[in-house]
Amino acid sequence: MRTIEVSRLKSDSVIPPMAKVSALLDEMGEGHAIDTVNWESHTYKPEVRFNIAWGDREIYIKYYVRETNVKAEKSRTNEMVCEDSCVEFFVAPAEDGIYYNFEFNPIGTALMGSGHGRHDSVRADETLVNGIRRLTTMGDEPFSEKTGDISWSLTLAIPLGAFFHHKVEKLAGKTFRANFYKCGDMLSNPHYVTWNPIGTDWPDYHLPEYFGELKFI
Repeated sequence: MRTIEVSRLKSDSVIPPMAKVSALLDEMGEGHAIDTVNWESHTYKPEVRFNIAWGDREIYIKYYVRETNVKAEKSRTNEMVCEDSCVEFFVAPAEDGIYYNFEFNPIGTALMGSGHGRHDSVRADETLVNGIRRLTTMGDEPFSEKTGDISWSLTLAIPLGAFFHHKVEKLAGKTFRANFYKCGDMLSNPHYVTWNPIGTDWPDYHLPEYFGELKFI
């Protein structure tokens, strides 16, 4: 099981501007790779890395993606962004079996759900999802699939209040279970890659038993 020691963002502001968050995450180096190909049915592996940090009120993540096919057709909150180029963060803040799935396409359209597994995962209220701050290099207008050598990044600030089944007030010293994903269900070159390995015969991300660890230091 992979583990990340998540450090505090080096900012004096409680809610730093997103451009500042993006720059500070860049300063953390090349970060962590989402590079595990778990399924022989889908062997394409885009280049994907991420950096993660925390603050008093938010968790910060920046994804760095380089791939051959990019699409962002979904523009409404809680649409199936996994059908576009998609980066995802699944996280369980407690040991009660409940996890949250945060999913985003290249223009920042978000889907957020929560549950114990795929069988009972429920979409979060749009107002809660819209509280996630986002900064993307691909603009905010939807677009059909593009092909080439394409790089893009997405910076996220996820408020602690997004964990609506739990009371998460402080992160220092806590350990969450989590996994990070890149997918593209409906791309010309569909793919499913993960940070922590998944040991199933078919692609499925809704499996908290395969989450790694985030240790907030």
